[in-house]
Amino acid sequence: MEFRILGPVQVFDERTGVPIVPSGAKQRALLGALVVKADQAVSADRLVDELWGEHPPGNAANALQAHVARLRRLLPAPPAAGQAPHEWLVTRAPGYVLRLGPAGTDARTFHRLTAEGRGLAPTDPGRSADVLRRALALWRGPALEGSGRGTICSVEASLLEESRLVALESLYTACLGAGRAGEITGELEELTTAHPLRERFHELLMTALYRCGRQAEALWAYDRAHRRLVRDLGVEPGPLLRGRMEAIRHDPEPAPFHPTDPPAGPSAPSAGDDEGPSVRLLRAELVELRRHIERLTREQRVLTDRLEALTATHAATP
Repeated sequence: MEFRILGPVQVFDERTGVPIVPSGAKQRALLGALVVKADQAVSADRLVDELWGEHPPGNAANALQAHVARLRRLLPAPPAAGQAPHEWLVTRAPGYVLRLGPAGTDARTFHRLTAEGRGLAPTDPGRSADVLRRALALWRGPALEGSGRGTICSVEASLLEESRLVALESLYTACLGAGRAGEITGELEELTTAHPLRERFHELLMTALYRCGRQAEALWAYDRAHRRLVRDLGVEPGPLLRGRMEAIRHDPEPAPFHPTDPPAGPSAPSAGDDEGPSVRLLRAELVELRRHIERLTREQRVLTDRLEALTATHAATP
């Protein structure tokens, strides 16, 4: 059996293949809090606060006991005959404890797989990416969805969401290390839209575009991130993002990607390069020229749109 909190709170019984979902908000909040604190006693007072916050019912202790009794009836039967007796939800002073026993949680599996994936990254980035995708596939929506806004569930949901975002960063870093840049640009575009103030996603998108030979688009991605950070936070991009931008601007040809390396500065030709410094300089100038042309094209489009809007307004004025 598995207790699931990476999405709507539910219990999955492998014997039936059917998820068990508490029907009421209070039941979901209770199950979510107990799963978060699995194998730990959670006081009745804390559970009352989790379920009702600042507005508990007149007889909160009895109301909580009623919800616990309903949850006990909802949980699957103990393990089959021949195994040690096991009760999922037990009373233990000063409250209740959910004993996992032979069961697990998808959150613990997620943390185990992400740790395994990160450990593989330095030596086998391709396998690292595969393991990290398995970890992220466990998510079925926002963590602890539908479990209310109590302190236990809301804090854990925030921590799990941050762990998910960090796992995504590790995944795309591994993909770049495995030479899979072309497979992830679309996913990173979506992530930079969903999390526009998270600089690491912008840096990974720039790197992926650059590895695909799309330097001008990579620099445009930096410009977009720069404008958003200045507009929403009033800050300039950090050194990681600026360093990646400078590296891309001054080096028109992608170098091998090393996920543990800091962003490189402008690269100098090595003694073994087939091209001389003059050729590399011309390539860099061409990239800069293309970027300048694209910027002028965007500015022309904006000015044209403004002119058309002003013309239409003027024509509509009596």
